Amino acid sequence: MQRLINEILERAKADRQRIVLPEGTEERTLKAANQILTDGVADLILLGNPVEIHACAQEWGLGNISKATIINPEDHSKKEEYAQLLCELRKKKGMTIEEARKLVLDPLYLGCLIIKNGDADGQLAGARNTTGDVLRPALQIIKTVPGITCVSGAMLLLTHAPECGSNGILVMGDVAVTPVPDAAQLAQIAVCTARTAQAVAGIEPKVALLSFSTKGSAKHEVVDKVVEALKIAKEMDPDLAIDGELQADAALVPEVGSSKAPGSPIAGQANVLVVPSLEVGNISYKLVQRLGHADAVGPVLQGIARPVNDLSRGCSIEDIYRMIAITANQAIAAKNNTNNL
Repeated sequence: MQRLINEILERAKADRQRIVLPEGTEERTLKAANQILTDGVADLILLGNPVEIHACAQEWGLGNISKATIINPEDHSKKEEYAQLLCELRKKKGMTIEEARKLVLDPLYLGCLIIKNGDADGQLAGARNTTGDVLRPALQIIKTVPGITCVSGAMLLLTHAPECGSNGILVMGDVAVTPVPDAAQLAQIAVCTARTAQAVAGIEPKVALLSFSTKGSAKHEVVDKVVEALKIAKEMDPDLAIDGELQADAALVPEVGSSKAPGSPIAGQANVLVVPSLEVGNISYKLVQRLGHADAVGPVLQGIARPVNDLSRGCSIEDIYRMIAITANQAIAAKNNTNNL
């Protein structure tokens, strides 16, 4: 667990990204931000009233908050520029400049506009706001990666089973966003989860599309969906190491994989598990976490052109700290792959 977190932190420190924190006066966020700045993990942009932020920092003994860039949504030099940008992006939806000027006062919208304008590289919020509130401006302003139409969430599972995955590390998607993906969406989730495995976990993805069937052992329309998703995923990324449909044991255990799916390049070696529905993913990762005492890190949102991640409102300071580093890793990967904005 700690080894992987250390690797994520070192990658972030080596190529510091500009991460926006819209909830600039939230206590856990500020405390995590102070530690990020102390450790040199990322450059931070805090949104909120500077007087209030500095007062909170003084009250909580956060001496390094002064290293952050602090932007007051109510009064800053690019306020009109961002309003014009938002109006232009949303004019086909009927947005007026007056509406845009109101929305840029919302830190969640402002953060995404800062990213869209090239003034930041990623955003993390959700300690105070709902997932819907965090995602809405991201999808309206930053939008999805070209070729991707659905957002999904991947979970890093750091297990006590070194014989599985990549020395016990598995990445599972979707566990957070799309309840019942169709074949095309499932293919997108597979491709995006593979990219997350590379960008965040630092592993070469071997993707298994999971089902209750292995290579035709059962017949059902939900199996057909997985088979079709495999075909689409291969068309999307011909170089991706992926196979399906595979049962979980066939995906993870070499002896079972060679028996149930002889000749499969993935069976028994998978480190990225793509589940057929959100229900399966959410239940599965929580069972692994609770019964197997695995560490679950995430969800890491994927499919957005620049990283925008969502926190649980029950998150800890450590959760925020780690997610800032993960967001930075995603930002590095997004820049390395292509300029998606």
